[in-house]
Amino acid sequence: MSIRINDIAPDFTADSTAGELKLHEWIGDNYAILFSHPKDFTPVCTTEFGAVAQLVPEFAKRNTKVLGVSVDNVEEHKKWKRDIESFAGAPADFPIIDDTSLNVSKLYDMLPADAYLPDGRTPAHSATVRTVFIIGPDKKVRLTMSYPMAVGRNFAEILRALDCVQTTDGASVATPANWVPGQDVIVALSLNDQQAEEKFGKLDIKLPYLRFAKAPKSS
Repeated sequence: MSIRINDIAPDFTADSTAGELKLHEWIGDNYAILFSHPKDFTPVCTTEFGAVAQLVPEFAKRNTKVLGVSVDNVEEHKKWKRDIESFAGAPADFPIIDDTSLNVSKLYDMLPADAYLPDGRTPAHSATVRTVFIIGPDKKVRLTMSYPMAVGRNFAEILRALDCVQTTDGASVATPANWVPGQDVIVALSLNDQQAEEKFGKLDIKLPYLRFAKAPKSS
C-alpha cells in the first residue's frame, strides 16, 4: 500500500549507526526527514549524504531530525560515513538505518513486497529506494519526493519544502510557487476577507481567490 500525504508514517524498530531506533519514539515532538538510498559507497548518494551533513545545523534550527536509510549494514554505514565526512568537510552527525532486511524499504513502498536482494547486490537492485519523507511531530507524512538514480537531490529545495510545511502547518495559509521564508503567503479560502484581515492583517488581493498576507510568526 502506498504512503500518502497525511498518512501516519509507518512505525518500525531498526538497528542504526546510533543503536536501536524506534521511529515514532525517536521523532518525539520534532519534525523528521527520512531519506533513503539504494546502497553505500555510491557516488551520487555520497554527495547527498555530504549535503545533509553540512545542513544538520539548519535542520536542528527547525526542530527537525534527519534519518538515512540504506540497504547495507551498520558496519558498512560506519565505514561510508568516513568517506562522507571527508567529502563534505562536516560530521555526518545523523543515524543511518541498517535495512539489509529491506523491511523499511518495503514498509515505505520503495520496493516490491517480494523484492529479494542477493549477495553481490548492486545499486541497480534497489534503484527505487530513492525517496524523501518529511514527517510531522504528529507522525503524519507531510511531503514525499522520489528521485531516479542519476538525479542528485536538491537539499536546498528539501530545506525550503520543510520551511513551507512548518509555515503552513495549522495556519490557514499556503505558500506560492518558489516561496522562501520572509515572503508573503496565500490566505486559505476557508477564511473570508474580514476573517483573514482579523487573523493576518492587511491583505494584498490579487484576485478574489488569490489573497496574500504576511507570513504568520512561528510560535
